[in-house]
Amino acid sequence: MQAAASIPLTRLQALQQALAQRPEQESLQDRVVLAAGVIGAASCSVMLVEERGDAEPCMSIHAHHGPLPSAALQAAIRRGEGISGRVLASGNALLVADIRQSEFASFARRGAELGCSLVCAPILVEGRIVGVINAANGKDAAAFDEAALCLLQLMASGLGSYLQVRYLRHLLESRFAQLALLQETQADPAPTPVLAYRNPEQVAKILARSFFREMHRAGFGSAQILSAASELIGQLNRDIQQDQRTP
Repeated sequence: MQAAASIPLTRLQALQQALAQRPEQESLQDRVVLAAGVIGAASCSVMLVEERGDAEPCMSIHAHHGPLPSAALQAAIRRGEGISGRVLASGNALLVADIRQSEFASFARRGAELGCSLVCAPILVEGRIVGVINAANGKDAAAFDEAALCLLQLMASGLGSYLQVRYLRHLLESRFAQLALLQETQADPAPTPVLAYRNPEQVAKILARSFFREMHRAGFGSAQILSAASELIGQLNRDIQQDQRTP
């Protein structure tokens, strides 16, 4: 209760706005902007776990608000690496009042516009950590306190719900995705519920395997399957070119 009393009214109003939003009305970027406003951060980012073949899963930034060092934007963080990696490994939120005076001093990558205080919290879906949300204070701004950490944890909880709802909505809109996941579940000796949240990279691989099986079952040969794969790549290239032309 003491921590709640120290939270400024403007941040409570921002939290109310964030909790009132419906997932279909916003993007992950919108969520990051709201989180930054709720805790008064100059910089905020969301890192999500990505499957990379047989390699150990890594986290990378999927949305951010405010200034971030270029090294952070390009980083692929493994479990236990750096501050975010430690939060991913432990599952515990972290408050650092001054990174220069902490055990994490060697990980400091602060831009000129950022201060030395940060908070970091895990994002959970169905009890599994799927990512981490990070926030840093501004230059000359007050250090984060326990109230800010509590608010970030609330935003992280909301992010987990947002990611799950977005995933389920996309899944339910695709009959092919539903059938592919159902087939994968039936073939798994320890099946996961069909509608359970899955890593997007995992879903992409399941859909690719199902696509191949269905074409092979329909009698298409290797040349036709390769042609279909080339068409997918062509569609992707056209989307990338369109995005590059969009200001």
